[in-house]
Amino acid sequence: MTTIVMTLFLRTNMHHGKVNDGIVFMGALFFALVAHMFNGFSELAMATIKLPVFFKQRDYLFFPAWAYAIPTWILKIPISCVEVSITVFLGYYVIGFDPDVGRLFKQYLLLLLVNQMAAAMFRFIAALGRTMVVANTLASFALFVMLVLSGFVLSHHDVKKWWIWGYWVSPLQYAMSAIAVNEFLGQKWQRVLQGSNNILGIDVLKSRGMFTEAKWYWIGVGALLGYVVLFNILFTFALSYLKPLGKSQQILSEDALMGVSGAGKTTLMDVLAGRKTGGYIEGDISISGYPKKQETFARISGYCEQNDIHSPNVTVYESLVYSAWLRLPSDVESETRKMFIEQVMELVELNTLRDALVGLPGVNGLSTEQRKRLTIAVELVANPSIIFMDEPTSGLDARAAAIVMRTVRNTVDTGRTVVCTIHQPSIDIFEAFDELFLMKRGGEEIYVGPLGHQSCDLIQYFEGIEHVSKIKPGYNPATWMLEVTSQAQEDILGVSFAEVYKNSDLYQRNQSMIRDISRAPAGSKDLYFPTQYSQSSVTQCTACLWKQHLSYWRNPQYTVVRFFFSLVVALMFGTIFWQLGGKTSRTQDLFNAMGSMYAAVLFMGISYASSVQPVVAVERTVFYRERAAGMYSALPYAFGQVVVELPYVLVQSLAYGVIVYAMIGFQWDAKKFCWYLYFMYFTLLYFTYYGMLAVGLTPSYNIASIVSSFFYGVWNLFSGFVISQPTMPVWWRWYSWACPVSWTLYGLVASQFGDLTEPLQDTGEPINAFLKSFFGFRHEFLGVVAVVTAGFAIFFAVAFGLSIKVLNFQRR
Repeated sequence: MTTIVMTLFLRTNMHHGKVNDGIVFMGALFFALVAHMFNGFSELAMATIKLPVFFKQRDYLFFPAWAYAIPTWILKIPISCVEVSITVFLGYYVIGFDPDVGRLFKQYLLLLLVNQMAAAMFRFIAALGRTMVVANTLASFALFVMLVLSGFVLSHHDVKKWWIWGYWVSPLQYAMSAIAVNEFLGQKWQRVLQGSNNILGIDVLKSRGMFTEAKWYWIGVGALLGYVVLFNILFTFALSYLKPLGKSQQILSEDALMGVSGAGKTTLMDVLAGRKTGGYIEGDISISGYPKKQETFARISGYCEQNDIHSPNVTVYESLVYSAWLRLPSDVESETRKMFIEQVMELVELNTLRDALVGLPGVNGLSTEQRKRLTIAVELVANPSIIFMDEPTSGLDARAAAIVMRTVRNTVDTGRTVVCTIHQPSIDIFEAFDELFLMKRGGEEIYVGPLGHQSCDLIQYFEGIEHVSKIKPGYNPATWMLEVTSQAQEDILGVSFAEVYKNSDLYQRNQSMIRDISRAPAGSKDLYFPTQYSQSSVTQCTACLWKQHLSYWRNPQYTVVRFFFSLVVALMFGTIFWQLGGKTSRTQDLFNAMGSMYAAVLFMGISYASSVQPVVAVERTVFYRERAAGMYSALPYAFGQVVVELPYVLVQSLAYGVIVYAMIGFQWDAKKFCWYLYFMYFTLLYFTYYGMLAVGLTPSYNIASIVSSFFYGVWNLFSGFVISQPTMPVWWRWYSWACPVSWTLYGLVASQFGDLTEPLQDTGEPINAFLKSFFGFRHEFLGVVAVVTAGFAIFFAVAFGLSIKVLNFQRR
């Protein structure tokens, strides 16, 4: 980012001859402040994701909140020093700021305090919001207010009296005033303008309504230092007294695959089920004597993952309807499908939870044991022949584990094969299995065979090995088995249980059985499905859109909060820029109107992009499971995720546009009004789709948030407001055409003012000519701008679909 700024504001293109030259330097200073604010924005995701662990440790009285808040603050200081050093020491002289070294270090101190203030503020907002969606919305709101009232977007003299208090409490106003005074009172700006007795630096400050006294630098430093302390204190109080949102009260042939940690139980399960995404696999897997084809095998098998991954905002019944809809054959009628779902719900004892929302693990919705049963039911409604279950009793107490194992036994009794990985179980759970596959560390087999009544076959086998201690009466056979086959016992006895098994009659019988079942029966045919998926692409798209509709409708933290945010921002914009849109007599009037558009586009857009990312991140985890199960291809999922946003963004942009257009006082011309709504709608849409794309291209939400912050900064820089396109160096002018925000501002400004020919009072130049010369905006180019703006929304939506299709960040 520093390299981009240095080459964009390169000193060979920066001059000190007139007021407009100073405006360019002021744009560079303003962007430096904004860049560090966006650096602080990335603190939001990191702080929010740590909160559940902190709340748990706080409730267990590990430490007080201040013991967590103070180290967090201190550890950020050296990082801030490095970030600010890169910005200031590399860019200061390259851009051509005042060469006084004292002013260099004063700018460094100021930006360091801004960086610390931003980090502390966003940590406080994270603790206040406690969820990603709410925290993102609050952070965008705070950032919007601070930047609009910073003194650069809207001149101090044009702030309405009912908002002047916001100007005085905005930390960025003090930062902007201090950094501007530090620069424009420097020696390079002390020349006297021709034809007047005015000093250039003073005139630059006055042209944007800035203070001109040197004392404002130290006022700014003191104010920022006070805000750093204040936000850290508020962060500590929020950690001390706020509680986690929506914490739920939770009640904490069948074959067992067992072994110590590291034996490879889950790895073997993943390989057999075709879910392994990393490493390499050797050997062959055959089904009924025919080579295994994963596309076919996914249609006849089920896989219950250990983490119980489900869409949080649908009910138990809807989860089963969705799974059955996409996994049962297309010739199964709707009524038959519903009857089968009812049978499965009764089988796994979910009837009483029929209309319960699934929720997020450990936050709300179903308990761990209930989610485990739902996981089994989601696979059962696909009517599989074999089901793999990865540690179905992990994390459950004895009662919950017994309920789950009763469900598993009910599944076996329907004639299906169930394969479970399992840690050290109780006697009741262990003896519910029919067969045991026991592994040692490294994946070698120790025992593969029947358990027998009360584990008699297993006990007989190991007690038959010389020097192995006998099991005590009433002792858990599973515990005894793991103890006598441990690595320590092997060293004491001087025996390898893997070698003992390979030399046993049991091993020979198993090998003989494998050879028999590996040959295809005479007259049999390999299982074949004419299509990869049970349902057509149209049905897949319909089902995915149906589930996304339910998820969005039942997610008020996302949809309602975003709509409320749009209304609040609209009212704030309206009151801050009240009736300024109709004033076009001065160049500052045009800057004020453009400032309202710039702030709206940037901060509404960032809010939409940031708030959609945690939603997509949660659903992407569900998508990985559902795609691996052969429910649908990637594109129908992307279709549902993209299309469901259209009506929500439309309603929100209409509500925002009508309020703002009327309150700011833009011209009441039907064509101009429609253009305004058009550009706002597609702008919020492409920001939303960009937020989705950032998640699709990165392995985690945190990385997506950090990457997005960089692009927000770049788009802000090349938007045409901080520095206009004609002022940019030739080597960077091309990127203004690739920056979506610059096209939006082009469309909004050109549609409102590009056809006005009245002369400006301060320059005498016609409005349309000024827009063309200063910004490069032409009214006759409006149709192309409209197509390109809509094109960005389409491009990001398609790119999101391709990223979901091509990239898989799940590692198993």
